[in-house]
Amino acid sequence: MVKVSAIQMQMSEDKLSNIDKAEQLVREAAKNGAQIILLPELFEGYYFCKDINEKYFSWAAPREGNKLIERFSSLAKELHAVILISYFEKSDEGCFNSLVVADADGEVMDNYRKTHIPDGPGYEEKFYFKPGNTGFKVYDTAYAKIGVGICWDQWFCETARALTLMGAEIIFYPTAIGSEPEIHLDSKEHWQRVQMGHAATNTVPVVVANRIGEEKGATCSLNFYGSSFITDYTGAKIAEASRD
Repeated sequence: MVKVSAIQMQMSEDKLSNIDKAEQLVREAAKNGAQIILLPELFEGYYFCKDINEKYFSWAAPREGNKLIERFSSLAKELHAVILISYFEKSDEGCFNSLVVADADGEVMDNYRKTHIPDGPGYEEKFYFKPGNTGFKVYDTAYAKIGVGICWDQWFCETARALTLMGAEIIFYPTAIGSEPEIHLDSKEHWQRVQMGHAATNTVPVVVANRIGEEKGATCSLNFYGSSFITDYTGAKIAEASRD
């Protein structure tokens, strides 16, 4: 039996503070027995995609020599835990919303680049990220074969199906979701049901980590509703965090 953890946290404007908090939460999860630990999407800072502003391209960093990845891969080795690390990737091909898996021995496994890129009020990701060109990825880690998608990927049945056919035993989704353009719409239940359905139809557990809290931008503010959750292979929720 593999023990997993989905980290839910609120981000601040201080990147170092966010990284320190993420490390503390990872350590707590490992202390409680977690073997595979999922951090939220782009946990290093605020969800900058709520605004269109070229200054945020300065936040992107290459995979090679990436200080964030180095820190959490070292932590993975220390804790003998698998850690999924979401980051803003800069490369010769452009900028991507990416993820790496640090195995329990600290090895950094293949890069995954987010396939499905949303584009709309509050979620202006196409301004910042190119669609991923890595294809879906399954990682043979120390504890399980795991599949990964990133946020918007989770809405598409093709993601979960492809990962399952590739041998994934558990699927993980780092996420940043909250307020919708329609002020009275709360997408939390829909968001969860979609992924519960993917788990049920593919008979594979799903683990989802979201951020929480209000983040104010120049053009809008977003309230991230947390509600990170874990399903069993039938799609039933077996764990769920609060909205705050």
